Amino acid sequence: MEIIFQNEEDLLKIHVGLINNYCNFMNEITLLGVNDLTVVFHTENQEIKATDGVTFRLDHSETLGIVGESGSGKSVTALAILKLIPLPPAEILSGRVVFNDFPGKEIDLLKISEHELRKIRGMKISMIFQEPMTSLNPVFTCGNQVAESLYHHFNINRKEVKEKVLELFNEVKLPRPGRIYSNYPHELSGGQRQRVMIAMAIACNPKILIADEPTTALDVTVQKEILELLQRIQVNRKMSILFITHDLALVSGFAQRVIVMHKGKIVEEGQVEQLFKHPKHNYTKGLMACRPPLNIRLRRLPTIDDFVYNGVKINEIITQEERSQEHQKIYTMAPILKVRGVKKEFKPPNTFLKGRHKSIPVIDEITFTVYPGETLGIVGESGSGKTTLARTILELIPPSEGSIKYRDIEITRLSARNLKKLRKDLQIIFQDPYSSLNPRRTIGVSIMESMIVHKIFTSNKERKEEALQLLQQVGLNPDHFYRYPHEFSGGQRQRICIARSLAVQPRIIICDEPVSALDVSIQAQVLNLLNDLKSRMGLTYIFISHDLSVVKFMADRLIVMKDGKIVEMGDADQIYAKPSTTYTRMLLEAIPKALRNTDTE
Repeated sequence: MEIIFQNEEDLLKIHVGLINNYCNFMNEITLLGVNDLTVVFHTENQEIKATDGVTFRLDHSETLGIVGESGSGKSVTALAILKLIPLPPAEILSGRVVFNDFPGKEIDLLKISEHELRKIRGMKISMIFQEPMTSLNPVFTCGNQVAESLYHHFNINRKEVKEKVLELFNEVKLPRPGRIYSNYPHELSGGQRQRVMIAMAIACNPKILIADEPTTALDVTVQKEILELLQRIQVNRKMSILFITHDLALVSGFAQRVIVMHKGKIVEEGQVEQLFKHPKHNYTKGLMACRPPLNIRLRRLPTIDDFVYNGVKINEIITQEERSQEHQKIYTMAPILKVRGVKKEFKPPNTFLKGRHKSIPVIDEITFTVYPGETLGIVGESGSGKTTLARTILELIPPSEGSIKYRDIEITRLSARNLKKLRKDLQIIFQDPYSSLNPRRTIGVSIMESMIVHKIFTSNKERKEEALQLLQQVGLNPDHFYRYPHEFSGGQRQRICIARSLAVQPRIIICDEPVSALDVSIQAQVLNLLNDLKSRMGLTYIFISHDLSVVKFMADRLIVMKDGKIVEMGDADQIYAKPSTTYTRMLLEAIPKALRNTDTE
C-alpha cells in the first residue's frame, strides 16, 4: 500500500506525533523495579532485619522520595540497589532489583557480576552520599575527583576531561570553577562540597540519581539551592531521582511520589499532595507533626511514639496572652548577661611569599542582653558568626573588642583561675553529639568529670548518685552509666551531653545547633526535654540554629545574624510574622512550604 503525503506539514505532524508517543511510552516504563528486597545484618548475638520485603518502582523522569527515621532501612535499600552494602556482615536474603537499561533490556542488578556492576555504577545509576566532607577524598583536589569517573568510563584525554569538569562545575552553579578545580575539599563550604558531589554524580549523565540525605545539616537557604539545582538538572537531563530523607517536609515541593518506611517496611506510599493532605498511617502522621509549625506555637511537640503507640494528638497551643504574661515576668528582672560592642577578628598567619594579611572580622559590634529564664534564639546562615559568638561569650576564644558581663562580672578581664570557676555557671551543648564525648570513657565517668573539676559534692559516691539521677532526668536508664558512647544512638548521645552540662548546675546553657544532626522525630524529643529542664531547673538558654522552625518553637526573642552582624532583633513571633529585613524574609521563604502552611487538627 502506498501512502501519499499532501505536503510537508502532514509529514511534520506525523513525525511530532511519533515522538510524543515514544516519550509517553518511555514515561510509562518502569526504569527501576525493587521487588521483595530483604536485607539482614549478622552480629555475634543476633540477626537484624534492615529491610523486610521492600517493593517499589521508579519511573522515567520521576522523583520518588523515601522518608523515614534513622534505622528505618531507607539508606540500606538505596545501597543494596548498587550492592554497596558490606557483604558480610550484611546478607541479601531475597529480592530482585530490575534496571531497564533500554526498553526490553532488563538487568537484575543483584545477579550480575561485580565487573558488570562497575559499568553501571556512575554511568547508568549514580549516587550522592549524605556527608560530602567524608565522601570526598581530602588528599585529592575537587577537580581530580570529578575527573576520575570520566577517565574510568570514557576514553578521552586530559584536556577534554578538564573542559568537561569545568562545564559540570558551571552546571551545578559553583563560583569560580577554575579555582575550585584546584581546591581541596576542606577549602570549600558545606554547600559547595555538596555541589562538587552532585557534579561527580552527574558526570556520566546517568539515568538514575540516588540522593541519600543530600541536604542534612545544611542551612535552609543552601538546602533550597541544592533542591532547586537537582530539579533543574533532572529536567535538563531527563533523569529519575530517588531522594532519601528523614524530613517529610522536604519532599513536599520536590518529589512526585513518596514512600514512607518504618522498621524496614514500607508503611505508606502515594502521590505527595495526597499523602500530605490525607496521611493514613499513624507513623506518617507522626513524622508530619513532630516538626515545629510556624503559624502556631505549641506547648509541646508531638513525637512519633504519641502517634504510633499512644494514638494521641498533642496540639495544645500557647496563647498570646499566656506568652505576654510570661514575658512580663522575665523582662522585669535584671539581666543575667550583657554583651556590648563585641568584635572578633581572625588574623591569618603571615607568610614569606605573601607578606602580611589583613585581619578578617568574624563578628562585628554585637550588642544584646539576656534575661533569667529566657530563651534567646540566634539564627543565620553558615558563616554568619553564630558559633564564633557563642564561643566568644564563653571565652573559649577571646574577643578582640567589647564587653561581656555575667551578673555584673566582666568575663573578658577574669584571670584563668577565676574564669575556670565561672565556667560552672556557663555551659555549652555542642552540635555534634558523636565527637563531643570521649570514646574511651564510660558515660558515667564523662558526667562525673566536670563535678570533680568544680568540686561539686565531697565524694565520688555522691557524684555517682547525682549522675544516675541526671541520666533519668534526660530519659536514659541507670544501666547506661557503665556504657561507652558508641553503644548509643545520636539522640541518646545528645541526651548524655545535656546531662553532662547539667552536672555542674549551670545558670546559662548555650545550645549550639544541638539538634541539627538528629532525625526530626528525635529532634522533637530533645526539644521537649530542653524545655522541661528549663522550667524545672530555672535555666536560661541561648539557642543557636540554622533551622528557623526549631528556633521559632524554642525562642522568646530572636537575633538574626548576617556576615558577623545583627541585622534584626526582637520578639520571635513578631519577626516571623512581619520580618523587617530582606535577609530575614529570604530565610523564611527558604523554609519548605509544608512547614509554613502546617496546621493542627
